[in-house]
Amino acid sequence: MKISIHNWMRAESIEQTLERISALGYDSLEIQGSPEMYDTKKIKKLLDSAGLSCWGSVTLMLEQRNLLAKDKKQRAASVQYVKDVIRMVSELEGKMVSVVPGTVGKIIPDGRPEEEWDWAVAGMQEIYEYATAQNVLIGIEPINRFETYFVNRGDQALALAKATGEKCGVCLDTFHMNIEEDDMFEAIRRAKGRLVGFHVADNNRMAPGMGTLQWEKIISTLGEIGYDDVLSVEFCSPLDRTPANPYPNSIEHEPEGLSSEQKKFLEDHGSSAVTEEFYTMLTKKSIDILRPLL
Repeated sequence: MKISIHNWMRAESIEQTLERISALGYDSLEIQGSPEMYDTKKIKKLLDSAGLSCWGSVTLMLEQRNLLAKDKKQRAASVQYVKDVIRMVSELEGKMVSVVPGTVGKIIPDGRPEEEWDWAVAGMQEIYEYATAQNVLIGIEPINRFETYFVNRGDQALALAKATGEKCGVCLDTFHMNIEEDDMFEAIRRAKGRLVGFHVADNNRMAPGMGTLQWEKIISTLGEIGYDDVLSVEFCSPLDRTPANPYPNSIEHEPEGLSSEQKKFLEDHGSSAVTEEFYTMLTKKSIDILRPLL
């Protein structure tokens, strides 16, 4: 297995991100799902120069992005957004895109369960057809009940993947699994043959090794089912705004280059802008814990 990392967790230049993860021994980048931000030709050159590859991307389902929306035009625009992320990954010679079907933070449905299921399947089938033509894998990602009411568990993601297409997969995330699965390891085993991505953060959404998850058992269970691709580090550190904060250097009070969309996404996830020192510590902690287990 190889180790990748997302770059949506801190607002900084892509050059700064690549310099850090290259120095720390990461293999690849799972690039932020914001295709409008990137010149893929430039990014590919930067990746090559840093000795890194693009593993893939993750959709940022914010604001009006929702494959389950009651409004047909909103669903169509959401499908197009996911296609744009897929196109970006294809141009960067990446392998996969993890898709969260519903808006992150939306917990009230737009329609009846059977209506939303049909909308989700129709949207995913259109996305899947496009992704297949681009030679990019799709992994449906379950996230916890506090961020969405739709697809919280691996079995739900598997059901949607099977309704979507033969090679449509799932992308599991240890943080969300720890909340939603009755047995994380059995959930991994049930995903055998469909697992195309795996996100890692500890139970408290800090870096691996900073919580209570059993990383040796997680990695060995992935080995049991023959998953030998990439672990994508995706911590989103919850920040302490009280005098009890054990990391007094963690909060960036004057962030640069933080878009309103990024700011909202981070705040919705219980975090905020973080300092480079704190972020580098989390990035290093992640690979120091994971690398010896591979």
